[in-house]
Amino acid sequence: MTMIPYGRQDVSEADIQAVVDVLRSDFLTQGPAVPAFESAVAAHCGVQHAVAVNSATSALHLACLALGVGPGFRVWTSPITFVASANCALYCGAQIDFVDIDPRTYNLSVACLEAKLAQAEKAGCLPHVVIPVHLCGQSCEMARIHELGRQYGFKIIEDASHAIGGTYRSEPIGSCRYSDITVFSFHPVKIITTGEGGMAVTNDSQLAKQMQLLRSHGITRDTGEMTRESDGPWYYQQITLGFNYRMTDLQAALGLSQMKRLNEFIAQRHAIFRRYDEWLSRMPVVLPWQHPDSYSGLHLYVIRLKRNEIRTTHRAVFESMRAAGIGVNLHYIPVYRQPYYEGLGFNAGHCPEAERYYAEAISLPMYPGLTEAEQDRVLNVLDKTLQE
Repeated sequence: MTMIPYGRQDVSEADIQAVVDVLRSDFLTQGPAVPAFESAVAAHCGVQHAVAVNSATSALHLACLALGVGPGFRVWTSPITFVASANCALYCGAQIDFVDIDPRTYNLSVACLEAKLAQAEKAGCLPHVVIPVHLCGQSCEMARIHELGRQYGFKIIEDASHAIGGTYRSEPIGSCRYSDITVFSFHPVKIITTGEGGMAVTNDSQLAKQMQLLRSHGITRDTGEMTRESDGPWYYQQITLGFNYRMTDLQAALGLSQMKRLNEFIAQRHAIFRRYDEWLSRMPVVLPWQHPDSYSGLHLYVIRLKRNEIRTTHRAVFESMRAAGIGVNLHYIPVYRQPYYEGLGFNAGHCPEAERYYAEAISLPMYPGLTEAEQDRVLNVLDKTLQE
């Protein structure tokens, strides 16, 4: 029995040829493919600067550092996300906290954010940075979050790891109209892939310059940035402590080729979404709700079980689906329930809506190459499982 995964890459012969062309070129890394890929993403997003790196985790880390996050800083994010959205603050020595989710979009709740900000202002512990996460590819309510940022003085990093190709208020996610920096992921299960990889985009030239410096050891060859006169054409200086977060030209070539099919990928995901919605409307599950301001990239299709209408448990449904060859997943465990975060003092009940979501959510397979026959198999197995 072949397992249907919850997500997978779609690599074409053109993608393979693009990588082969780089393999036959003079530059496997630090060549022309990386800036070409950066330009393509920047053009798609309508943003001025793009900085390619080896993962979205690295991009989040660099974004925090570029915004000055360090010891004594407070960063808030959503609990329903991959741990990297929170870890990036801890890498910088900052404090992390979580804002509960909206019960319909599963994104960071603006109402909860507003209430938490009002309390934090009274206590004198407002956040310096907020990281909204565009779960499943659907944008958070960025206009309202941006207004709150202006009111309370915090910077904004959009974690759009799931969301390239989506739009918010008819503009591409990544335009940075409502944020300082936006981060994308190109992991194989994401909308487009570079194998592993990520990118930070911004309209602020200084932030872009800082991230570019930090991604390559803090080294510059720009004589204007050096602290003393150059010794010669070979000369470079490390002017800050940076990292080796570079993307290779092999990865960038794959990403650049994949960008040519971005709209096609999104359209295919929406076709599957509509088909799922039609079938699942008859089952005891809550369908994913789409905010009218958002056109989602649909990285994930998450259902919630109506547990009072089924005789089985959340875990039993998950295990039955896996046993039948349907590679369902759960995105995500509330970050603060991880043992490491519990060691920082977080406890159950910190974000009640996030915990209700976790007790009911299942991610169904969703990717462009998922055939109608495979979709039927997913739906039939789910229907049978829910009736057991």
